[in-house]
Amino acid sequence: MDGLAYLCIKLEKMKVLLINGSPKKQGNTFLALSEVASALEANGVETEIVSIGLKAVQGCIACNKCNELDRCIFQDDLYNTVREKLKDADGLVVGTPVYYAGPNGSLCALLDRLFYSCPEFLVYKPAASIAVCRRGGASAAFDRLNKYFTISNMPVVSSQYWNIIHGLLPGEVAQDEEGLQVMRTLGNNMAWLLKNLQTKAVPIPEPEERVTTNFIR
Repeated sequence: MDGLAYLCIKLEKMKVLLINGSPKKQGNTFLALSEVASALEANGVETEIVSIGLKAVQGCIACNKCNELDRCIFQDDLYNTVREKLKDADGLVVGTPVYYAGPNGSLCALLDRLFYSCPEFLVYKPAASIAVCRRGGASAAFDRLNKYFTISNMPVVSSQYWNIIHGLLPGEVAQDEEGLQVMRTLGNNMAWLLKNLQTKAVPIPEPEERVTTNFIR
């Protein structure tokens, strides 16, 4: 596609869903996600931040009922809300505070169920994770979240550094100037990728028939 043809394409409005995996609705994780969202909005991409809240989150019990129902068997409001929003989202950003060198357990409980029960709402949608920590453990949490994307045919969006930002008390991430820049760069990069994907200059690869291999015979 030449440059003129590219410019003539009318891009539709795009939207990115951002999940705040912290029990604190407007804490440091929310502020980090807001920095990403601001960059996306500046590029003409709509955003919505959904917080997982304070309630206990049901984890996956490996019942495989979702294969029959096309949804998780548990009907909690958080799962239902995020599942419906994923349908219409063009991209996904997941943010978490760091607990013992890993993401918030409630967040992982939700993601386990979402990614297993509705992969059709995720495939080929750009995704990114961010980790907020006081000092250490962020790279392990960041790696854990990225594994959800790399098992789901989702392009992982990068930044100029790992998507990590530092702060303990509410609002402290605003003092991490490098971390904030990483968040903005992430938002700009995601907007760029979304716009390029929307042109459909190259079609999505045709999937092969799924093969599974069990090592215990």
